[in-house]
Amino acid sequence: MIKTEDTKDKMTENNLTPLTSHEESIVKLLAGHEEILRMVEQAFPVKIFARGSSLLIKGDDEELIKRLENLLTQYAELALNGQKLSGAEIRYGINQIGLGESVNLKSLYDEVVCVSNRGKPIRPYTNGQKDYTRAIRENDVTFAIGPAGTGKTYLAVAQAVAFLKSAKVSRIVLVRPVVEAGERLGYLPGDLMDKVEPYLRPLYDAFYDLLPTEKFNRYFEKGIIELAPLAYMRGRTLNDCFIILDEAQNTTPEQMKMFLTRLGFGSKAVVTGDITQVDLPSNKESGLKLVQNILNDIPGIAFVRLSNRDVVRHEIVQRIVRAYEDYDQRRKAPDIN
Repeated sequence: MIKTEDTKDKMTENNLTPLTSHEESIVKLLAGHEEILRMVEQAFPVKIFARGSSLLIKGDDEELIKRLENLLTQYAELALNGQKLSGAEIRYGINQIGLGESVNLKSLYDEVVCVSNRGKPIRPYTNGQKDYTRAIRENDVTFAIGPAGTGKTYLAVAQAVAFLKSAKVSRIVLVRPVVEAGERLGYLPGDLMDKVEPYLRPLYDAFYDLLPTEKFNRYFEKGIIELAPLAYMRGRTLNDCFIILDEAQNTTPEQMKMFLTRLGFGSKAVVTGDITQVDLPSNKESGLKLVQNILNDIPGIAFVRLSNRDVVRHEIVQRIVRAYEDYDQRRKAPDIN
């Protein structure tokens, strides 16, 4: 049981309600997860104490305390059901409370996309990611736009693997524009795959987590998984494929149109990118920025916009993303002097 108290109404152990065995288990579990309780205390003006078989939340805001009680209970119930809580989930719940929004962590556990080669369920960690995975399943083309660390590429690859395993598609085609500051593809050493591989490495990393290395190599050799630079997509028609265009902020409008018109029968496309990290020359417009205005109302096409609250990497990444967003807002604000 989680007890609450404000600074005006102190509570003593003598008037605590007896607990059921289930409630006692929840309290013991939370008391054993000091890091969760400390994270809550750092984020909100409350203090949490373990008193015998109860947790006591002290603070001045009764509504906040009720929301925290609900959140801590969700953490405990998930752990009791055998779920391993990650730092990303803990931070997400705390962030949602801080934004005044509701939290339903259990609904995220119902959205398993696939299982990794180590038996780990791959699923969304935030409501934004859940909307993203559902959009992929329900639409022919899905655009995922958001900052680094929001799972855009990883979840797209996971959904592609799930479709391949269930025979909904026969191939996966991974595409990236080859754009980097200071280098051109033709000047890099080696053959075509040697030149392209560094740009496609993040996609390799996702596959190695989702498939055994031997199976990935076999799929690659047979053409079941294909990695290609965007420039080599012109003239192709891709049927029965799951196609991922990654780092799409570095496409030109002409390249974006070319890519989207490669889609054939039985195929599905996911386009991912971060419009705040465009590496194109300053005189080139990003195709990902422009396409939002052109295709926003087309049936079968979904746009999912992820934000810093969907970042599931190290907590410092979320802080960095938020700091850059604040900086951009300050730059756009009119100078009143």
